[in-house]
Amino acid sequence: MKFDAVLFDCDGVLVDSEPITNGVLRDMLQDLGWTLTLQECMDVFVGKAVKDEIAQIEARTGKPLPPEWMAEFRTRRNAALMERAQPIPNVLPAVQQIHAAYGGRIACASGADLPKVLMQMGKTQLLPFFEGFVFSGHDLPRSKPFPDVYLAAAAALGVDAARCAVVEDTVTGIAAGVAAGATVFGYAPQGQRDVLLAAGASQVFADMTELPGLLV
Repeated sequence: MKFDAVLFDCDGVLVDSEPITNGVLRDMLQDLGWTLTLQECMDVFVGKAVKDEIAQIEARTGKPLPPEWMAEFRTRRNAALMERAQPIPNVLPAVQQIHAAYGGRIACASGADLPKVLMQMGKTQLLPFFEGFVFSGHDLPRSKPFPDVYLAAAAALGVDAARCAVVEDTVTGIAAGVAAGATVFGYAPQGQRDVLLAAGASQVFADMTELPGLLV
């Protein structure tokens, strides 16, 4: 094997969830008075935890968020994901092949909250490959772009993060992987190749069918 383990981001790498989550977020921000298109919402929030962006939301809307707002967002987001989330195209056979080749030494290291990650991985039939090795930046002192979640995942697998491959699709996530000392592979299905390379990805690919050949 080229590495000792492979660490995957979740949203946008394993599960095609970003348009769903950001559609809910856009609608709720509209209700607060901040009008965005779906693409504008994704440009602002993809790769970030909404709970870490409350100050920005309050600055844009000019008023404090109601105390129940985050809970309502998560409830509406989770309902939409349960209804519509799908695996990233071609990711299931790619993960199956990598899981077998690495003897199960793979993990999911997400910046999202753990209940959401587990829910959508269960819905998309990905969870059996990662059972017991799913990690959330919410459960650590610092989330992405800091390396904590990748360091935790590597430690749980008993490997050095510097000997891991990380699969990411955002600048924030790539920064986390690079900070952990890992070799980062950028997934860019819609042509963000130069942006991900500039963020520190060692290679960028556009289709999950390519990933096993890069790692095995």
